[in-house]
Amino acid sequence: MNTEKQKMLAGELYRAGDAELRDDRTETQRWLAKYNAMLGTCLSERSSVLKERLGFVGEGAAIRPPFHCDYGYSIKLGKDVFLNFNCVILDGVEVVIGDGTQIGPGVQLLTADHPRTPEERASGAEFGKPIHIGKNVWIGAGALILPGVNIGDDAIVGAGSVVTKDVPKGTTVMGNPARPK
Repeated sequence: MNTEKQKMLAGELYRAGDAELRDDRTETQRWLAKYNAMLGTCLSERSSVLKERLGFVGEGAAIRPPFHCDYGYSIKLGKDVFLNFNCVILDGVEVVIGDGTQIGPGVQLLTADHPRTPEERASGAEFGKPIHIGKNVWIGAGALILPGVNIGDDAIVGAGSVVTKDVPKGTTVMGNPARPK
């Protein structure tokens, strides 16, 4: 039988109130307090701390504090990835951000999802769908990337957009819901 953590990482229905997952979130909150206090430190020091918790951190990847996530270990940053202030990543499942991608302030990458029927929601179960962002993508300030979205290489997401569907390579999308422009 799979643990709740194993179910979560596999994108299956799981219970977030599970003791192991609560402990993981508490540990991540402690790590975030440390990381978010590092705004005035150099990139190499911050990078070292990112590597303590994130699943992968490519050379030159940077996140400007404050930053918020649930677990950290499901986040993979490619080379020279940049996340500006106040980004939120709900990372119950994998979030992969490709080399050279730049993400504006206040962007939210949300893998967390909930059952559609009231009975299942009432049970407290939830699940996640991975987010994959390609190389050399620009995501403007305040954009929301919803569960299960894939964004292709060289795409642009306009500021304030709500991305509900995959974005093909080299496409610019904007609006709510985000549409090609």
